[in-house]
Amino acid sequence: MLRVKMVKLMLILITGMALPQLVSAQQQITLKDALTYALQNNTNVRKSKLDIEGGRYKVQEVRAQALPQISGNAGLTYNPIIGQLVANFGGQTQAIKLGQNWNSSAGIQLSQQLFNQQVFTGLQAARSSEEYYNLTSQLTEEQIIELVANNYYQVLVNREQLNVIDTNIKNVRVVEKIVSNQYKNGLARKIDVDRISVNITNLTTQREQTLNAITQLENQLKFSMGMPVTTDVLLPKTELTEVSKLPQFSEAIDFTNRTEVKLLNTQDKLLSLQRKAYVAEYYPSLALTGNYTYSSQSDGFDFLSSNAAAIGYGASAIGLTLKVPIFNGFLTRSKVRQADVDIKKAKEDRKESVNSLNLAYENAKIQLRNNLNTITSQRKNAELAQEIYKSTQNNYNNGLASLTDLLDTENSLTQAQNSYTQALLNYKIAEIQLIKSNGNIKSLVQ
Repeated sequence: MLRVKMVKLMLILITGMALPQLVSAQQQITLKDALTYALQNNTNVRKSKLDIEGGRYKVQEVRAQALPQISGNAGLTYNPIIGQLVANFGGQTQAIKLGQNWNSSAGIQLSQQLFNQQVFTGLQAARSSEEYYNLTSQLTEEQIIELVANNYYQVLVNREQLNVIDTNIKNVRVVEKIVSNQYKNGLARKIDVDRISVNITNLTTQREQTLNAITQLENQLKFSMGMPVTTDVLLPKTELTEVSKLPQFSEAIDFTNRTEVKLLNTQDKLLSLQRKAYVAEYYPSLALTGNYTYSSQSDGFDFLSSNAAAIGYGASAIGLTLKVPIFNGFLTRSKVRQADVDIKKAKEDRKESVNSLNLAYENAKIQLRNNLNTITSQRKNAELAQEIYKSTQNNYNNGLASLTDLLDTENSLTQAQNSYTQALLNYKIAEIQLIKSNGNIKSLVQ
């Protein structure tokens, strides 16, 4: 007796230890969980964050051009044959050696831009580029949210369709049992049994296809989230809720909060600065320069007066360098005109983009209205099909309906239920488009 109790206790402990592992092996993920995970792990989102980091370094690169430029130099030269200067001193011609066998030098040079319109315009463009990368990253996040949400609902709808198939298989098997008994008692034909068998085979095949489709959609969902596709996930059914009324619509929508419009504004600013940078090539530039060099000469190996016989001396200079562009073959003019064309093209792109955003918003409203009507009608249709199926099944059991009538009503019930779940999916996708049109796509994560 004691041994039996010990065995039961060990089984309880083993089950308690294994249960957390089973729970963690299959994660239950809500839509918010999926979106939050995607914003942290999706490859495109992570790359857009790296673009922001790279943009900051780009700003530092351009800013460096406006800071002092300091460089050092050093050199060591050996002259096997020293040149001579021949000169007449007091009526006597003499030759004087120019230098020593070993020459060495080291120095430092400084350059500071005092006025360079191209550099200053580049600083403005660099700051706008940083804003551009931030907006691009934000747009990438919104696109990933839309993608993951669509994939999420597609998985839920296919799981609902799988439930419909399972219910139909269960119902048909009940009919199969009845027909088989009737056939044994001589009350049904062999063809009736075969028809039921074919129907079950078709439903089983359809179930396998739906299971494969669910697996593929789940893999696509996990891939869009940045999650390993080998991870098991479980989606709660409560996410695919029924819909009874439309959201509040606005007659006109302000697109200033849309990331796409903000991105267009930044692009316009960058194009304007690019043109300004080209025009700046007409301007003169002024820079402060300075240098200091220490040199040493000796008849033996020497570097900067390392021996007593060496002669060392220093030299320095400070100056201003003014560059005035005069003529470059109309190169600058061509660049400015190309920039003007790019600005005009950007204006056309803006018109098309804003019109496209309006189109998406209006279409989303139309689709929501249509889908809500479809949901309402298909819900009633599915309920009616269910009642008809039950009534036909009862009539068949009482010999008042044929097997053909029963199978037809079963098919009608399946179609009505699948149409209802598909209408729910279409509504959810249209709802996501409407939220995106309002510039509130990130509200799905909150």
